[in-house]
Amino acid sequence: MADFDPWDPAFLADPYPAYAELREKGRVHYYEPTNQWLVPHHADVSALLRDRRLGRAYQHRFTHEDFGRTAPPPEHEPFHTLNDHGMLDLEPPDHTRIRRLVSKAFTPRTVERLKPYVHGLADDLVAALVAAGGGDLLAEVAEPLPVAVIAEMLGIPESDRAQLRPWSADICGMYELNPSEEAAARAVRASVEFSEYLLELIAARRREPGEDLISGLIAAHDEGDRLTGQEMVSTAVLLLNAGHEATVNATVNGWWALLRNPDQLAALRADRSLVPSAVEELMRYDTPLQLFERWVLDEIEIDGTTVPRGAEVAMLFGSANHDPAVFADPGRLDLGRKDNPHISFSAGIHYCIGAPLARIELAASMTALLEKAPALALAAEPERKPNFVIRGLKGLSVTL
Repeated sequence: MADFDPWDPAFLADPYPAYAELREKGRVHYYEPTNQWLVPHHADVSALLRDRRLGRAYQHRFTHEDFGRTAPPPEHEPFHTLNDHGMLDLEPPDHTRIRRLVSKAFTPRTVERLKPYVHGLADDLVAALVAAGGGDLLAEVAEPLPVAVIAEMLGIPESDRAQLRPWSADICGMYELNPSEEAAARAVRASVEFSEYLLELIAARRREPGEDLISGLIAAHDEGDRLTGQEMVSTAVLLLNAGHEATVNATVNGWWALLRNPDQLAALRADRSLVPSAVEELMRYDTPLQLFERWVLDEIEIDGTTVPRGAEVAMLFGSANHDPAVFADPGRLDLGRKDNPHISFSAGIHYCIGAPLARIELAASMTALLEKAPALALAAEPERKPNFVIRGLKGLSVTL
């Protein structure tokens, strides 16, 4: 396992050979630097995502002491209060209650109604990139599109949206493995500022309701579907963070992959009907979320190895999406791949509620770029972010 090193720039540049080594060596590996059990195979990851003996949280059943864990430092409390009341880090029945309320905003009909807005916005952003003769695809297209869409859904005024991405980036820094104290301090500060902002916005929507999701959650609360004030803030932050982090990174990771595979890009330019399968393949090929963690609530066994209660399992999505037992020639980008059961949107009760919207956003920006920037090319070699869990680039400079 010498090659698996999530802090090594060489590994971060291309983790897939190390994943292959992990898969060859077994189905589960204890990794001492993070005190986690790594699970690299698609079948195991897929099964464990649906296994109720594992959970995103444990305090609904155990104290920190009972579970053999140390409570987070008191100075990190604002981050954990915000994070632990979002549905991604809750288990039933609280998770079920909140997801039922939020899912009303993500029904197929609701998402389908957003299509014209998303495509129009993508067209405008790409047109501006073309008018400028190129630029940073991340800053000019990949980032503003999903941020605007989820902010629009939540009812966040346009004048306030510039703050969202920095807050989100700082909070998401805590999802990396063994985050530094500096990263924790940034996450705490962002959690406090983001929470204060949303409390003011919720109060304003309570006085003057709109057609947005925050107004809808307030109305549902008033009608008896109880949602605490903290749950409302945490849900809004989760939707804002999850609603754009993965889409931003999937967009730039995807175009970087296309530009390195000119035969596939040429095929896509020649046949726009490949866009839906291209979106799925690019999500698989360079997965935006490489790792997803679960706590072991009741001991499990994987291939004869007992993983005890209180352990943390790290499911390697990036590895699972390159498992040759499931994907033929997984290291090859194949935009026409027919059988593509990637798990980039997770599975089980925590399956990404925004997956249909993310697919629309990715297809909209891809279509706009294919149509308006048919000669899009790389202007400079991109630099990767020094992150492992949330995989992305610092930017993607393109020319026309």
